[in-house]
Amino acid sequence: MTDQDSTVLGDPTTEATGHLSPRQAEELVAGYPGSAVVMSRGGDILYANERASGVVALLRNDALPDVHDMIVKSIELKTVTAGAVSVATARGDILLEITVVPQDDEISVLVLTRDLTMERNLRSALVESRQRYKDLVEVSSDFYWETDASGTFVFVSPRGGIGFDTEALIGRLGSEFVVDPETFSPLPFVSPRAMEDIEMWFRHKNGDTLCMMVSCVPLFREDGENEEWTGARGVCRDVTDERRSEAALARARQREQTLNYIVSSVRDELDPQNMLSAAAAATARALNSAGCRIHRLSESQDLVIAADFGNIESLDGLEEALSDLELGRDVQKLTLGTWEFAAVATHYRQTVNGAITIWKSKKSDAWEDDQLILIADIANQLGIANEQVTNHERIVALSRTDSMTGLLNRRAFFEEEIPRRVARLERSRQTAALFYVDMDNFKRVNDVRGHQAGDDAIMLLRDLMMDFSRPGDVIARLGGDEFAMWLDGISAEVTNHRAQALIDASQPLKAFSGDDDHPLGISVGVAMFDPDLSEPLESLLSRADSAMYEIKNAGKGGFCVAPPPGTASATKAE
Repeated sequence: MTDQDSTVLGDPTTEATGHLSPRQAEELVAGYPGSAVVMSRGGDILYANERASGVVALLRNDALPDVHDMIVKSIELKTVTAGAVSVATARGDILLEITVVPQDDEISVLVLTRDLTMERNLRSALVESRQRYKDLVEVSSDFYWETDASGTFVFVSPRGGIGFDTEALIGRLGSEFVVDPETFSPLPFVSPRAMEDIEMWFRHKNGDTLCMMVSCVPLFREDGENEEWTGARGVCRDVTDERRSEAALARARQREQTLNYIVSSVRDELDPQNMLSAAAAATARALNSAGCRIHRLSESQDLVIAADFGNIESLDGLEEALSDLELGRDVQKLTLGTWEFAAVATHYRQTVNGAITIWKSKKSDAWEDDQLILIADIANQLGIANEQVTNHERIVALSRTDSMTGLLNRRAFFEEEIPRRVARLERSRQTAALFYVDMDNFKRVNDVRGHQAGDDAIMLLRDLMMDFSRPGDVIARLGGDEFAMWLDGISAEVTNHRAQALIDASQPLKAFSGDDDHPLGISVGVAMFDPDLSEPLESLLSRADSAMYEIKNAGKGGFCVAPPPGTASATKAE
């Protein structure tokens, strides 16, 4: 309410105020430190001081109807009447304390007004603040407490804490519930100084451990000029789940880093054949294990060793034991000899394509859960690596073999296999024989009987050559109806017998002949390799090729042995 100058209402010369003269009444009202108004029984305003301007306005606007009832009651009962009145204004509700004092003239009253709005608001704010503080403390802590100078709980929040109800905690030392209390000096329960967010582990009623974040403030009592420390007050917030989540996340990050290290080791290998060896070494090192072995699944669905690293002694029977386990996506543990194994299958597109096995001494600690999870993660990556190696081998095989017969092709035979074998024979000082085999009258077969008959004839010749070769010999299809065969460690005499035997065995080819005048058969050119002659490889190949064409020109259906380098005669057989 806005203060205005003291206002005198009515005619003071005609109105009476009991024992006071009009001037005395006016002076009394004007000198009152609060809001004061003199009113008649009918509600007319006789006098008002400057602090009563707001009340006067309310009275004139009939905003205080209860006041009129209070005036009548006060005059009739000749007693002071008081009450609180709430008034709605544009600025909000205000609360006024009204006191009506009857005057001696029994026709007028003194109305004293006190504004309680601020007091009410402050009280409400205080109550709300206390409730808010209480609510915040309760939601931000698992329990709050107070201890005396000995560290004994003298107050605990109604819900209790760490699994105990309030009554079970009151009267007990806070240190009783702390794991390793000697690591904290001082404990918050007996701390003479404020402490904030101290991480401590407590024993739960059920035996578990809880991680609590503890904060406290000291309590003091004035003792003359000194302050006496009397205890502490604080809150405990359970952060166990947060810490366990953080620990699990840290372990997951560690597993991810280890897995990245292993994957990087594999990717750094340019040769797919070395990928699995690098993976086995990296896995054994990362897990600090005695060794690691990676298996691949063969075409017969057996586990075969693809790579291993570390201590591989006393591993006999491992593959058989793994087969009995029926490995899947879950890591299996087994004991074999002096080793403890952890094994899991590798997969590619939901299909098992191998396995990984890690082992350590039985004297070592048991496998940890994180290690088992990591092994399973490694297996997932190795499933891809196994497939990459298989694809690489498939591509290499396709690049080295003839797609129709499955024999080596020209490039693999002349550029890879023969140079490697020649180098080996030069060290062992053994002889060898190179056969060039070409079909006679093959074009007539295709022209008369069709290409399928020609293909069948080629496959028959392939089977014949494989029947007449030894495990260490190499056969290749050079293209069309041309074949080659390399026979290691064979003498010239045995070579002649084998060449003739091949000619004799080729008689079934006649069944595919285009006509009787052009029988299907073979012509064979042979060149002997002698490491003592230091003959260039190109010369050896040329001699075999020349021998084959020589028998072709001589009438076909036989073999011709090329003369040694530097001579002109050849050995023919028809």
